[in-house]
Amino acid sequence: MPELTAFGPDFPFAYDDWITHPDGLGSIPRDQHGTPVAVIGAGASGIIAAYELMKLGLRPVIYESARFGGRLRSQPFEGSDGIIAELGGMRFPKSSRGFFHYLDLMGCRTSPFPNPLSAAAGSTVIDLEGETFFARKLDDLPPLYREIAEAYDKALADQAAFPDLQEAIRARDTTRIKELWNPLVAKWDERTFYDFIAGSDAFREKGFRHREVFGQVGFGTGGWDSDFPNSMLEILRVNLLGLDDDQHLVEGGVDQVLKRLWRATPPCAHWPEGTSLASLNGGITRSRATAIARNANGTLNVTDQWGNAERYDAVLSTCQTHLLTTAIEVEEDLFAQSLWMALDRTRYMQSAKTFVMVDRPFWKDIDPATGRPLMSMTLTDRLTRGTYFFDNGPDQPAVICLSYAWMTDALKVLPLSADKRVDLALKALKKIYPDVDIAAHIRGAPICVSWEADANFLGAFKGALPGHYRYNHRIYGHFMQEQLPQSQRGLFIAGDGVSWTPAWVEGAVQTGLNAVWGIMAHFGGKTPEANPGPGDFYPELGPIALT
Repeated sequence: MPELTAFGPDFPFAYDDWITHPDGLGSIPRDQHGTPVAVIGAGASGIIAAYELMKLGLRPVIYESARFGGRLRSQPFEGSDGIIAELGGMRFPKSSRGFFHYLDLMGCRTSPFPNPLSAAAGSTVIDLEGETFFARKLDDLPPLYREIAEAYDKALADQAAFPDLQEAIRARDTTRIKELWNPLVAKWDERTFYDFIAGSDAFREKGFRHREVFGQVGFGTGGWDSDFPNSMLEILRVNLLGLDDDQHLVEGGVDQVLKRLWRATPPCAHWPEGTSLASLNGGITRSRATAIARNANGTLNVTDQWGNAERYDAVLSTCQTHLLTTAIEVEEDLFAQSLWMALDRTRYMQSAKTFVMVDRPFWKDIDPATGRPLMSMTLTDRLTRGTYFFDNGPDQPAVICLSYAWMTDALKVLPLSADKRVDLALKALKKIYPDVDIAAHIRGAPICVSWEADANFLGAFKGALPGHYRYNHRIYGHFMQEQLPQSQRGLFIAGDGVSWTPAWVEGAVQTGLNAVWGIMAHFGGKTPEANPGPGDFYPELGPIALT
C-alpha cells in the first residue's frame, strides 16, 4: 500500500516531488538575479521559502520580530547542556513529506513521539472523573474506549467517505480526490466537529457519555473537545492526511532544522559557491517589520522598527495573518477588501504549555506494589489535560511537559506566573499519583508559554470556524497574482495559517513553496517543462469555489 502523505485534498499537488526533482524548481531571467526580496518572519515558511528563493538567484532579506524559528521554538533550560523544551511544534507526522525533505537534507534525526498508547510512551494513564486506568495498548482499557474508537471510524466512513478518500490520497488520484472531497466541502463547511460527532448514527446510538469521553481523551494524540466548535473540514483534513498518526520528535530540538537551513550552502543560480542565507543577510536578520507600502515607482517599501525603509520588488509575509492588521501598518490598497475580510476573520486558538527539567527519567522506576512505572503519559480532565515525558538518556536530565492545553484550559493559566502554573500542575498530578514526589526531582527554572500572550503571535494556530472555507480559499490562492490589478501584486502571504492544515508545519512548508512559485512568476521566471509547479496546476486542481 502506498504511503499516506499530505497530498491535498483541497489542492492535490505533489510538493515533495516538485522540491526533489533533479531539474530544480525553476529559473528567473538573468537580469533579475541578485534582486532583493523581503521575507517577513524567520519561521518554517519564511526560512524554507528564502532558502529556495536564494537557490533561484534572488537575495532574500529576512525580517524577524523576536526569536529565530517562529513557532518552531526549542528553548534550552538554563544551566543545562542542550536540554530543551519544545514550546511550539513538537510532534511531526511522517506524512509531512515536504518538511521531512528539509529535515533530512539538513541531517537532523527524529524519534517516535511519546503519544498516548504508543510504544514510545511505554504506558499511558487515563484519569477521568476521578477514575484512573493504566494501559499499554487500547485493548487494556475498558470496552468504552474501544467503542469510542470504533464509533469514530464508523462516523468517518458513513459521513465522509473516509476509506475511499484516503485510498485516493494514497494513490495520488487527483480526479478521484476531487470527486469525493468537493461535495464534502459544501456539506461540512458550515457544520462543526461536534455536529459531526453528535449527528452520526454511531455516536447517537451510544449516548452522551461516549461523546463526552471522546472529547476529554479522544483518540491518537488526546482529547478533542477544544476543536468541537471548529469546522469539520479542519478535522477531516487532519485525519485524511495522517497528521495525527506516526508522529516524531526532532532530536536536539526542531529549531535546528531552520538554523541549519540558514547556514546551508546549496548550489545556487548567480551566487558563488559557499553562499548561504546567513551570508546574504550579514549573519543576522533585520529587525521587526512595522510597515509595508507602495512607493512612487511601483515597488514596495518595508520599514523596520527603527524607521529604516528598504525598497523591494516583492515581499513575502509569513507572520500570523492578523498581525497584518495589528502589528504591521499595511497600506490598505495592497489587498482587495475581500482579502482583508478573510485576514481579519481568521480565528486563532489559544495554547499553553508548562515544562520542567528533572534530574533523571524517574517515572520509569517500577513501583514494587503494582509492578508498573511510577508515572505514565497521562490524559485527564483535570487542569493539566495532557502530560508528556521526554527521556534524554540515562546520564542526562529529563523533561516533563506537565501540561499541554488549548482554548479554555489554556486561558485558565494565562495570567499566572511559571511557578504558579507548575504548582497547579503538581497539585493536579498528585491526585493521580499520590505517592510520587515530582517536585523532589525538579531542577532549574520551569519554562512556560501562552502563545496568545505573545505580541508577535497573539495565538497558537488557526482554527477555522464553520463558514470560513471561503475566507481560507481567498488567502490560500493569493499567490496566483496574474489576474490581480497591478496595485495588488508583489506582496505574498504564507504560513500554516494561510494553509488548509493550520497547526501543522507541513502547511507552512507548502504555502511557502506556493509563494516561491508566485515570486518566481512575478519576476518573469518559469518552472522546468519536466517539473511544473503549484501555480501551473492550480487552475486545474485548485480548491473548489463555493458560491
